[in-house]
Formats: sequence, C-alpha cells, structure tokens
Amino acid sequence: MRLEGKTALVTGGASGFGAGIVRKFISEGARVAVADINADAARDFASECGDRAFAVTVDVSSNDSVAAMASLVLGNFGQLDILVNNAGITHLPAALEDISEEDFDRVLAVNAKSVFLTARHFVPAMKQAGSGAILNVASTAGVSPRPRLSWYNSSKGWMITATKSMAIELAPSGIRVNALNPVAGETPLLKSFMGEDTPEIRAKFLSTIPLGRFSTPEDMANAACFLCSDEAAMITGVAMEVDGGRCI
Repeated sequence: MRLEGKTALVTGGASGFGAGIVRKFISEGARVAVADINADAARDFASECGDRAFAVTVDVSSNDSVAAMASLVLGNFGQLDILVNNAGITHLPAALEDISEEDFDRVLAVNAKSVFLTARHFVPAMKQAGSGAILNVASTAGVSPRPRLSWYNSSKGWMITATKSMAIELAPSGIRVNALNPVAGETPLLKSFMGEDTPEIRAKFLSTIPLGRFSTPEDMANAACFLCSDEAAMITGVAMEVDGGRCI
C-alpha cells in the first residue's frame, strides 16, 4: 500500500498505459481521478475500478476544459498529491515536410500544451500543500528519435526538457517532477506509430528492443508507482527509460 491515503489524477486514464497506472495506483491504496476525452470509456473504466476511482471528461489541450477538471478534482479530493500527464497522441509516419499543420498543432497541443495547462491549474494547490509528485509520460522517441515521426519525437523531447525545468523550479516548494520514457507498447497508439500493423512491421520494431518485447501497461504502472511514491522522495528531474534497452 505504497500510495495509501494519496490522491491521484491520470490523464488518458481510460486505456493503454494510463489504465495500467490507474489500476496500480488503486491497488496501492490511492484514490484516483480517471480523466479522458472519451467520457463513456472514463465512466465505464472508473466504475470497473471501484469506489476509489471516479471519472472526469477532459480535453487536455483546452484551458477551459482543464480548469473545469481541476475544479472538480480538487473539489472532490480536497488536494491532489499525484498528477500523471499521460494523455498523448501521434501523427501517422510520414516525411516531416508532409505532415499537415493541423496534425502538427494537434500533437503539440495534446503532448506539450497539456503539461503547461495542468501545471497552471494544479501546481498552485501543490505549492500550498508543500508537497506533490508530477509524472510526465514522455517517450524513448524524445531520446532516440525514429524517422518519419519527427514532430511526435519533438513533442516528447519537449516533455523531457519541461520535466527537468519544472523539477528544478518546483523543488523548493516540495514538488517532485519526473518522466517515464516507454518504448512502443500494446496500446491504441501502436498502430499509428507503425503506420500499419503487420507481422513484418512488428518484427522490425521489436528488433530494436534488446529485451524483445513491447512495453506493457504493467511495466509503466510499476515504474510510475515507484516514482510517485515516497520511496522516490530523493528523485526529481529524472526521465526513466522503460524500454527494454532500446536507448542503450
């Protein structure tokens, strides 16, 4: 029960890595707000998780939507101990000059602007409490970019730099900020990363991962639980690779 008595918010929490993190946090004693743009999925998953979870509908790229989420979550919990910025999207693989401006704006809004917006609306309460843990789900793509995903790679590199900058600024307030860098996993985004899901393309992706498999929601959840728990009280500004050795 490493998170007993803690309150947490996980964006993109109704599926993929986010759902794995929600399940782990609840099993470790936390109360968790499951935030997702898919209202039905958030509601169904929160219901499945039991009385320590509740659903919130949010568009993490919208200031008004994040402000409404903050009001609801802080009103329900009183304070927030753990914020996980997990919501993310990608553009389809293509030459960097062929990505549309619309796709570029959407990727940066969801993957980068969202971190700014959640900080804007939750950091003041964490500062007032004198404690808190923020976890940004970045990617190995921000460390070792894959071709034809240039603007997705760049958005995740932004998240890693933001994590370090936030960590150094918020440390005097008792707030730790870390990141996770997963390799591609069995999530709804996998097909988008690959362009198409075929045995040949899967084999090509897996050949770049020394441990020979994709990241799972459980892999991410275990790492997230550690970084957000008091066991990691001396760890801030770290971007931990959960990648089976891909970035070695």
